[in-house]
Amino acid sequence: MLKQRIEFPSVSAVTITIRTATLADAEQISALVDLGVAEGQLLPRAPEAIRASIRDWVVAEEDAAPSTSLRIIGIGSLLEMSAVLAEVRSLVVAPEYRKFGVGARIVQALIEEARARGIPTVFGLTRAVNFFERLGFAVTDKENFPEKVWRDCVVCPVRFNCDETAVVMKLK
Repeated sequence: MLKQRIEFPSVSAVTITIRTATLADAEQISALVDLGVAEGQLLPRAPEAIRASIRDWVVAEEDAAPSTSLRIIGIGSLLEMSAVLAEVRSLVVAPEYRKFGVGARIVQALIEEARARGIPTVFGLTRAVNFFERLGFAVTDKENFPEKVWRDCVVCPVRFNCDETAVVMKLK
């Protein structure tokens, strides 16, 4: 995956880079996952699971001048369910960056990664249906993804009261 730089004219001297995660990012990814869990948007992911799946993660990294430190301000992952299906999951953006299009850039990078892997269908379970529809996803039935149901939904603590909507995109 190529690095993608985004300049934010409304935020002085901030550049965001969208890139594939590395093991050095695992701690910051874990912190953002924990934020998503605390907000009720994500299921927990153990730090060991994040490290084990690090090649599937994309990060949005802030490079704020004059600071020399880099901060991960957004994350997402692409889980291959089969050779023909992948899930966009664990999408979180730090609250102060949520209206700048960072989440959309992360999802676009994950879609490009699915294309590069030759996976023709990408889906997600979400409460942010409008966000995904703006990116070209369509609402569908959860039952279309038995791989997800048998892998994650059967162990989910809210499986009987799930309020997430399935969205799907067929890649060309």
